[in-house]
Amino acid sequence: MGPHPAVAAIRLAVRRVLHDLLTEHHRGPAAVPHASPPEHPPSSRPLVLVACSGGADSMALASALAFESPKLGVRAGGVTVDHGLQPGSDARAAEVVQRLRELGLDPVDSVAVTVGRAGGPEAAARDARYAALDTAAERHGAAAVLLGHTRDDQAETVLLGLARGSGIRSLSGMAAVSGAGGRYRRPFLELDRQTARKACMVQSLPVWDDPHNADPAYTRSRLRHEGLPALEKALGKGVVEALARTARLSRDDADALDSWAGQAEATVRDDAGLLECAKLYALPPAVRRRILRRAAIAAGAPAGSLFARHIEEVDRLITGWRGQGAINLPGKVVAQRQGGRLVIRQG
Repeated sequence: MGPHPAVAAIRLAVRRVLHDLLTEHHRGPAAVPHASPPEHPPSSRPLVLVACSGGADSMALASALAFESPKLGVRAGGVTVDHGLQPGSDARAAEVVQRLRELGLDPVDSVAVTVGRAGGPEAAARDARYAALDTAAERHGAAAVLLGHTRDDQAETVLLGLARGSGIRSLSGMAAVSGAGGRYRRPFLELDRQTARKACMVQSLPVWDDPHNADPAYTRSRLRHEGLPALEKALGKGVVEALARTARLSRDDADALDSWAGQAEATVRDDAGLLECAKLYALPPAVRRRILRRAAIAAGAPAGSLFARHIEEVDRLITGWRGQGAINLPGKVVAQRQGGRLVIRQG
């Protein structure tokens, strides 16, 4: 008798990601399902870390990684991040470390971080967490870090992007592969949250439910417990799946437009490297605005603070030129039109 369907599903998702990683590292067994581990010493095998909070999603991910990694000759470790936002967070982090070690993961780290205030509490915690994960991955020389985001998380991310009105890239949600060199992998984007929780239950894995996930002070929490249920009540079941599908389709479109913009940018600059307004005007708006955004970021505007409304204002220097003055952008960057050229620079 095989494993419970939920357990089988999470293991299959992780197995696929590990095969992809091995393929990328030119390791022969990657192309053969259920291949025997390669005959190499453990130190030469790729290390994959799982980011684990102790919640159901990441504990299910850790258990699947612990099960699948020895079969493929992959070393498996874990890291938990202590945000220090709740009393006793250090003790909970120590418990997670112990659980990961009991699963057979090694190395296992607990990293304490200081959460700032930039961008709000959720964004600040996320920035601190990814910085800690980057550091841990680099310290251990990890080939990848697995994240437990599910299809439900993807649906929430799409709705948050829709509410911000920040364009198709925001609607594309979270990528299955992201980060420098494809460091971050999300095996569970096609699985729902209940599958991960069920997998933990049938394996008797203890999980911790973060009270912040139910705190209405947080936007994502309100969306999870109020917004999505209301949408399902009004539109019927299948909203989460539809939103996740929207993310996949939007990502394909956004990637294509980004590629087009990257190729077109060289054709709209003069010999001095300045953007020519007439040539920019001739481009489709979606391509032109991507070029403008890239130029603003290159000039020093922080990507996370550069919103659609900023780019729209700069775009009016191209499409609605009436002699208006310079546009101030985040990061003390200024965009202005001069002699048929668009100049974007530090103010």
